[in-house]
Amino acid sequence: MAELPVPELPATLSRCSGRFTISTLLGTEEGGWGPYAATEGAGCDSAHPTHLSGSTLCTRTFGYNTVDVVPAYEHYANSKGVGDARKGRPSLADLHSILKPDPGRLHPPVSSPQRSNGLPEAGPEEATGEPGRDPMPEPVRFGWVKGVMIRCMLNIWGVILYLRLPWITAQAGIALTWLIILMSVTVTTITGLSISAISTNGKVKSGGTYFLISRSLGPELGGSIGLIFAFANAVAVAMHTVGFAETVRDLLQEHNSLIVDPTNDIRIIGVVTVTVLLGISLAGMEWEAKAQILFFLVILVSFINYLVGTVIPATAEKQSKGFFSYRADIFAQNFVPNWRGPEGSFFGLFSIFFPSATGILAGANISGDLKDPAVAIPKGTLMAIFWTTVSYLVLSATIGACVVRDASGSLNDSVAVGSVGCEGLACSFGWNFTACAQRQSCRYGLSNYYQSMSMVSGFGPLITAGIFGATLSSALACLVSAPKVFQCLCRDQLYPLIGFFGKGYGRNSEPIRGYMLTYIIAVGFILIAELNAIAPIISNFFLCSYALINFSCFHASITNSPGWRPSFRYYSKWAALFGAAVSVVIMFLLTWWAALIAFGIVIFLLGYVLYKKPDVNWGSSMQASSYNMALNYSVGLSEVDEHIKNYRPQCLVLTGPPNFRPALVDFVGTFTKNLSLMLCGNVLIGPRKQKMPESRLTADGHTKWLTKRKIKAFYTDVVAEDLRNGVQMLIQAAGLGKMRPNILVLGYKRNWRTASPQSLEDYVGILHDAFDFKYGVCLMRMKEGLNVSRVMQAHVNPTFDAAEHAEENGTGGRAAPGTADSATLASEQQASTIFQSDQGKKTIDIYWLFDDGGLTLLIPYLLGRKKRWGKCKIRVFVGGQINRMDEERKAIVSLLSKFRLGFQEVHILPDINQKPRPEHIKRFDDLIAPFRLNDGFKDEATVNEMRQGCPWKISDEEVDKNRAKSLRQVRLNEILLDYSRDAALIAITLPIGRKGRCPSSLYMAWLETLSQDLRPPIILTRGNQENVLTFYCQ
Repeated sequence: MAELPVPELPATLSRCSGRFTISTLLGTEEGGWGPYAATEGAGCDSAHPTHLSGSTLCTRTFGYNTVDVVPAYEHYANSKGVGDARKGRPSLADLHSILKPDPGRLHPPVSSPQRSNGLPEAGPEEATGEPGRDPMPEPVRFGWVKGVMIRCMLNIWGVILYLRLPWITAQAGIALTWLIILMSVTVTTITGLSISAISTNGKVKSGGTYFLISRSLGPELGGSIGLIFAFANAVAVAMHTVGFAETVRDLLQEHNSLIVDPTNDIRIIGVVTVTVLLGISLAGMEWEAKAQILFFLVILVSFINYLVGTVIPATAEKQSKGFFSYRADIFAQNFVPNWRGPEGSFFGLFSIFFPSATGILAGANISGDLKDPAVAIPKGTLMAIFWTTVSYLVLSATIGACVVRDASGSLNDSVAVGSVGCEGLACSFGWNFTACAQRQSCRYGLSNYYQSMSMVSGFGPLITAGIFGATLSSALACLVSAPKVFQCLCRDQLYPLIGFFGKGYGRNSEPIRGYMLTYIIAVGFILIAELNAIAPIISNFFLCSYALINFSCFHASITNSPGWRPSFRYYSKWAALFGAAVSVVIMFLLTWWAALIAFGIVIFLLGYVLYKKPDVNWGSSMQASSYNMALNYSVGLSEVDEHIKNYRPQCLVLTGPPNFRPALVDFVGTFTKNLSLMLCGNVLIGPRKQKMPESRLTADGHTKWLTKRKIKAFYTDVVAEDLRNGVQMLIQAAGLGKMRPNILVLGYKRNWRTASPQSLEDYVGILHDAFDFKYGVCLMRMKEGLNVSRVMQAHVNPTFDAAEHAEENGTGGRAAPGTADSATLASEQQASTIFQSDQGKKTIDIYWLFDDGGLTLLIPYLLGRKKRWGKCKIRVFVGGQINRMDEERKAIVSLLSKFRLGFQEVHILPDINQKPRPEHIKRFDDLIAPFRLNDGFKDEATVNEMRQGCPWKISDEEVDKNRAKSLRQVRLNEILLDYSRDAALIAITLPIGRKGRCPSSLYMAWLETLSQDLRPPIILTRGNQENVLTFYCQ
């Protein structure tokens, strides 16, 4: 395909920043360059590029200028919710609507050309600064070796490497020791793979383990793990420091140089040591990293020193302690287990060794200080696991091939090879350790001497230096990890009273306050010096983190969310699930009571966050899982056949803005809560172009308002030319599968006499539409009315004129001027209604006048099951003949008992067909007088001609034909006033006006007459004439 010719571009305008300005587009489209024509990066749809509008990368790419922009990093940076407006990218309206000048968008910031299509040099966190100040210096960032691998290796290596691994080899043998090592590494490797997957699924910021778990599983689990993980790291500082202090104390004891006494020496040395480590941390991450490299070199030298010692011929002194250099028969004997003591079991030794395989999160915990966490965390963590595993296996095999299990350490135990009475492998090497081995009193050998590595090594003090390096490096790593994790948790504000510690200082945003808090915790536990009791709990806290990291990876994979796209592919969701399960099992293998305590603390913190429901949205896998579950259940529900026993009143409530009609919302919300679907519908009347922005602006706010009011409902709105068309859309389109409304709930139109005739026609037409679509109808009237919008507007806007907005129809429709945005809606004061208060021992009166399938009975029954209405007595009134009252009452009582509704009080109304009082009849006649056609009983054709353009008018013949039904409504109102004046609620069967035979004004006159002058709320209900109650069990 031939390229379109593009003129040579000036050098100054040779790039496209990916941004555009509306003003330039307008100026160019109008045929002139205008005052904004020279804005960089502008463009417009044009057949022939000019030297200004065509001077963009877009032009060079596509051959013509366009409003569209090329893909760029900043268009996607920091995007959170779906539909967030992205800086620099044109909106749909900019692309397909007629452009109009917008002063607010004439001069948008133009990005640097050098960074328009590439990654920025620093993220939003690092680029923050206050105006007027010098820019912050570049923060220190580490690569995968210095930042992750070395740090993880130092944290994994510990005292157990030097003091316990030889003893474990003696107990379990080389074979089972390797099995213990490989089992432990399997768990940490699976966890490392899970960390790698999570950390490569998007940009990782500071917060380490807490950040990874919280952004994956959500704030509930992430917050609880973040808090206990930070605390565990703080206490681990004390544990590692005490390990160092004990080693120093032992050296002082050997030379009789104790400072005070053995216990207080540990405290003194420990406090001094942790203070020095704090100074290194406060000096900055660069100094801390240098200290870690120093410790790493010390450990490497000590390890090399040990390996060199194994090949140096053994001296007589070393042979007396059990070291004979590499011997095949020693390797063979130590290859099999030799269990001794109470801890001599496979899982006993596994529980001792496993903590030495942990520490793989040290690199991830400083994720905010890494150059590229997505590369550094996977590479560094997995390499650290590999090299430390090799070191453990090599150490176990080499020392198992050099040192016998028992040795006396006495030079006098040397004998001639093959001496009589000498038992054991050492006899073949000229040493007789039989006596101490039989008495189990040997002081040396793998099974008895923890310092075997020091004894074997070429220079013993270097092993001591290695122990110092291992303990101090682990303490320093935990001292850095705890504040970094805690800082991120504090900034998220999931828990109260901790926000103070979220402040960062310096170019690396160092959590100095967090360092001081960690220091205080560490010193406190060093002074307590009772770490043996708390150490198992700390180990279980780390294992909790492993379990949740693995579960995070599994859960994110199993939800099939399109947002789960880790660039690290070498993981398995089933392996992650296995790792999570094994981590929990190991928790109970280590210390079952500590596991229970750890779970208890996690559950308590989880419950707190669930209760507080923090306002955060991190796109967690829990959100994806909720969608999956809802989708699967909704699709599965479509395959379930409907049955009367499973009938639920699923309500489409015409609330308009829900905060305008809180009583209607509360009424339906009361009986649908945790039971069935409630959908609040709002019809925005007007041009779509004008109303769509209003819909987008307020929809989220209405949902939040419902949530704040604790109403479990959905909100939806439609834009329509008139109210009736909008409601028809809602009736036909609302719902999903079997979760579709079957009842239309709306408020009573109080102003029907003064409203426009067309709105009256639309209101009654909505009722007819509902019946046409096989909906039940529930119509609610309250004496004080339902619409509180005038009160709200008067409170928000004192100049609001209530007379201009007197329309109150209970069906939604146009919102009042000045509709609040989502934030205002969510924070506005909640109006109180009768349905939020306890009703005491009043009555709920049901007038079941016509059989509509049972809906008139069902809704009051569901209402009576709620706590606020539970004390109310339910009374049922039915029509009957005076000479058959007992029989009819027994028949209704029998029917109700079969329905198992618990309604015991039944009243027969024998006088329902009596003629109303004359004054009430006159009041009804006066009510319909303004709407009468007064045609003098002319023929139907003449009446239709006279009523053309005003179908709500009532002809004389219609008044005459419906006279009996009209008088019945008058009489029913008298009965309601007699029997139910003091009821808490009245439910009555809604009369139906035949379509085309009952004008809307006459029908509204019936409803007005039936429900007027009543103090309690009245619910006029009519089912769709299909059963909603049954007394059969199948």
